[in-house]
Amino acid sequence: MKYLIVTGYSGAGKTACVRFLEDQGSFCIDNLPPMLLPRLIEAFDSSATRRKVVAFGVDVRSGEFFDAQAVDQTIRELRRMGHPVETIFMEASEETLLDRYKETRREHPLSQEGLTLTEAIAEERTRLMPLRETADYVIDTTGLTARAIRKTLKKALGSLDEGEPPLRAEIMSFGFKRGLPRQADLVVDVRFLPNPFYIESLCRHCGLDEDVRSFVMEHPTTVEFMRQYEQLLDFLIPHYREEGKHRLVLAVGCTGGAHRSVAIAEALGDYLRRAGLPVEVNHRDLLLEQARWTAPLEEE
Repeated sequence: MKYLIVTGYSGAGKTACVRFLEDQGSFCIDNLPPMLLPRLIEAFDSSATRRKVVAFGVDVRSGEFFDAQAVDQTIRELRRMGHPVETIFMEASEETLLDRYKETRREHPLSQEGLTLTEAIAEERTRLMPLRETADYVIDTTGLTARAIRKTLKKALGSLDEGEPPLRAEIMSFGFKRGLPRQADLVVDVRFLPNPFYIESLCRHCGLDEDVRSFVMEHPTTVEFMRQYEQLLDFLIPHYREEGKHRLVLAVGCTGGAHRSVAIAEALGDYLRRAGLPVEVNHRDLLLEQARWTAPLEEE
């Protein structure tokens, strides 16, 4: 298990760093009083957690409990005891910090000591100098947007996230007559495909049944659609990964959500599994449609 101490200047992106690490699967505790570090690390060492990385946000927000030199000494002592501890220091220029505080209108933690914003930024730099000088990673976020900060973190800390969660795909079939799934990232309408509902031997079967699946998937229009849609996914997925996305929801819709959308969703799931993605396929409206089949048939 690896331990990370996230520190740095207020407004430089410490919270973004902690959230980034949390998204990578790390166990994160922010705004931790430094004197608790040894006890927590001892507790994690004796626990059964499967987390590979534990991160602690430690900075001047702790007020009288924070002393940079004492924190530095604690880190050195933990390392001497054999604990793999590394520090990440987030920094930015004075101009960038001023702009961020003006934008968010939040108070600097040291403002409680009666300092102006400019004085608080300067005082914090002085107090944190011992930690900056010994940091394993110094990440400068000057002029960066929130998205750019995340990209910078991913590039700088890539060696830490061997256990990074892979991009997971959730594929959902649905019926347009019951509304769009709001959680979907991509929605495709397959109502242009031949409809098994109008074939008497197929109408009360669903896209999980072999006869319906064959009817839908073997049609030339479906074959060409799948070829082109798979090419689109091949293009999109690397870009989603680059943006740090960990969950991709693909929605496939037909009229009722029992025939065409189900068959296509299952086929897309098979394709993405072959591409190495963890995939979950579910059919939102299938059970509702099957229940409706016990009543007199309505035109779909």
